[in-house]
Amino acid sequence: MAVDRWLLHQHQQGQSPPVLRFYTWSPAAVSLGYHQRRWPPAWRSLVWRGQPVDLVRRPSGGRAVLHAGDLTYALIASGFKGERLQVYRQVCQFLVEGLGAVDVPLVLGSAGRGYIHNPNCFGTATGADLVGAADPAQKIIGSAQFWSASCLLQHGSIRLSVESGLYREVFGEVENRIHLPQALAELPEEMRLQRLIAELKSAAERCFDACFYTAALTSAEIAAAVEAFSLPV
Repeated sequence: MAVDRWLLHQHQQGQSPPVLRFYTWSPAAVSLGYHQRRWPPAWRSLVWRGQPVDLVRRPSGGRAVLHAGDLTYALIASGFKGERLQVYRQVCQFLVEGLGAVDVPLVLGSAGRGYIHNPNCFGTATGADLVGAADPAQKIIGSAQFWSASCLLQHGSIRLSVESGLYREVFGEVENRIHLPQALAELPEEMRLQRLIAELKSAAERCFDACFYTAALTSAEIAAAVEAFSLPV
């Protein structure tokens, strides 16, 4: 989360082009929305498969997300026009096209009752989220934004699999199972991620008329991001 915020700062300062970033989490983690002030005290001491579950805060809003078996994306860019919901729709188009290319049809969700009182981001959908076209109750991607002047950081969690036991321990409820197409579900995890990232990158280049080049962050850049932009929980 600190790296995403640092990349936004770099872009705002004219030191970085637009960035499309993908990452997974190890160990598992729970990320809190920037304004989220209520959550179970037990979240500070969660353990899964012998490792502590990290508790971190995002620079953007929304509710808690369990990062275990998901793919996280972050888009840092500028030049968008329109109100925030319109920008959500513009940005989410690359997600719709990318997931559609692997036979996961998605549509924008609609705000559900009680969202503000639900600590679980995936417990209900909003107009900024993407749900299954055939099953609107199945939220596949939850997204959130952070703006700095005219520069945007939009990031979100793409649900690919769910650790059922950990999900129940965190949220006290049974998760909605994710039903991936057989051809995608049968791929080894690393190949599945590679295929999905390739389709999302291709879709983003079409949607934003851009070309994204693969590059890795240095250890010095990561250290600078953590020092400057880590948020207290």
